[in-house]
Amino acid sequence: MTRAASSDRAVLEKACEAAGFDPAGAEPIRLAENAIWRLPGGAVARIAQPGQVAAAGREVHVARWLERNGVPAVRALDVVQPVLAAGHPVTFWQELSPHENGSIADVVGLLKQLHALPKPDHLNLGVLDPFVRVAERIDASITLHDDDRQWLRGLLYDLKARWANRPAGLPECVVHGDAWVGNVVVTSDGPLLIDFERVSLGPPEWDLVSTAVKLTTTGSVSRAEYAEFCAAYGMDVTEWDGYELLSGARQLRMTTYAAQHAATHEKWRAEAQYRVDCLRGRAGQPPWQWKGIM
Repeated sequence: MTRAASSDRAVLEKACEAAGFDPAGAEPIRLAENAIWRLPGGAVARIAQPGQVAAAGREVHVARWLERNGVPAVRALDVVQPVLAAGHPVTFWQELSPHENGSIADVVGLLKQLHALPKPDHLNLGVLDPFVRVAERIDASITLHDDDRQWLRGLLYDLKARWANRPAGLPECVVHGDAWVGNVVVTSDGPLLIDFERVSLGPPEWDLVSTAVKLTTTGSVSRAEYAEFCAAYGMDVTEWDGYELLSGARQLRMTTYAAQHAATHEKWRAEAQYRVDCLRGRAGQPPWQWKGIM
């Protein structure tokens, strides 16, 4: 969903007052499901949706845990947070220096560091849920035909049942949960992990699937690039017995994300429908050429 700058600014001002920041001159960086604002002095405020206090607090704890363990990642500022303002949890972060999105080589390098860490005994990370908010996204996909939405609900039901009995794989560890090039940035100091909303305990294969589907589903990664990714990690997740299940879950997430946002952005409606058509066998065989959303 898109957020209004005026309403977010009111939340920002209340949160800054509580945390000791000056909101004068604050500028929006991104106003979407979570709103990101740049504050004077090298700070960034992140405004989450109401009801996400625990999740926001966990992101801060994860960032500090990564910092203690030497994993390059965006850093949470040393203030008591999250701050609750008008029902929204607000967190404060160190502003990144000039940066660009990472490459899949940057992604795999950071994943190897993350997956090698021992499970923290002081953080309640919870168990990975690859289907979180998918049902809500389907409900919000009002531009899709009822038949397509019902089919997506059936696919979700099927994938959930299969997930509960998924094949054994690598030992479970701390996973990022949404490990793609959009959640890695590269500054002059090197690549950094960002966005810890989905960090949890789960199969490391889930983090690898995000890149694998760019080969098998969207065609946006070449075979040579993917071979380098697998060599760097030491595993080709597409050869694992559970790949079809995990790639199906990732495809469903990507499709319902597009469909949710198509409800408020007409320019994305064709892309959302195309993704549904692909999953339903109406658009030929993969890889398909899915376009980016947001």
